[in-house]
Amino acid sequence: MNLQFPKDFIWGVSTSAYQIEGAHNKDGRGESVWDRFSHTPGTTLNGDTGDIAADHYHRWRDDVALMKSLGLKAYRFSVAWPRILPQGRGAVNQAGLDFYSSLVDALLEADIQPFLTLYHWDLPQALEDEGGWPVRSTADAFAEYAEVVARALGDRVKHWITHNEPWCSAFLGYEQGVHAPGFKNEWPNALRTAHHVLLSHGWAVQAIRAHSPGAEVGAALNHEPAEPASVSGTDYQAARRYNGYYSRWFLDPIYGRHYPADMVAWYTDQGHLPNGLDYVQPGDMDII
Repeated sequence: MNLQFPKDFIWGVSTSAYQIEGAHNKDGRGESVWDRFSHTPGTTLNGDTGDIAADHYHRWRDDVALMKSLGLKAYRFSVAWPRILPQGRGAVNQAGLDFYSSLVDALLEADIQPFLTLYHWDLPQALEDEGGWPVRSTADAFAEYAEVVARALGDRVKHWITHNEPWCSAFLGYEQGVHAPGFKNEWPNALRTAHHVLLSHGWAVQAIRAHSPGAEVGAALNHEPAEPASVSGTDYQAARRYNGYYSRWFLDPIYGRHYPADMVAWYTDQGHLPNGLDYVQPGDMDII
């Protein structure tokens, strides 16, 4: 079989802000949950942090030149929310906006299409101190942040990703505790986080469409296949439950199907929804 990429396939590379930028306390950038998490002993391998990382904040011109030399046609990067709104909302840090504006201009000049991700897990610590993603006001703050970025860059950026892997934000951050903010077994908060991230996605799409007409907008959902270990009904139910936990809990709302009823029932039986879906307000699902 002769397998080929389609002619309109776009070759590119992808990064996230905290993994490459460094300059964690430069030019008005605020603290993020990953700054706090990585500086907490025992949370990362070798105690590594993103304080310097690849120093992209200072080396971005060289990095764009490297991408051009490789013949890349797309660069997916994320904007650091605390570099734009150090407190998560309110006062805008113009130096942060200027950094990403210059980066976008350089990419376009190099014939590289910018694919901008608004959120790759670096919640401003100031918002975490107010309750983080489990509280609805964080979704409101994200909508404000999306509006600021879309207004500034929407004339040039035509490919947008609202959230990177919201499953990770919810379950690795609040159930497994291996990602910032590092809480374990907080199932109710993990499920509330999932909803507020999805809600903020819907609001962000509205802001992007308003300021970047004709742009492509989506969320980068992460999925894994789930296959029964045998033909037994028990294994089938286990695979279906994993699929619901990992994929359908995010896919179904985005495709207008609400949260999967079998998972709502299971989470309720497990005590993970002590008050049901009381955090879902009228109109939320339409926005998602």
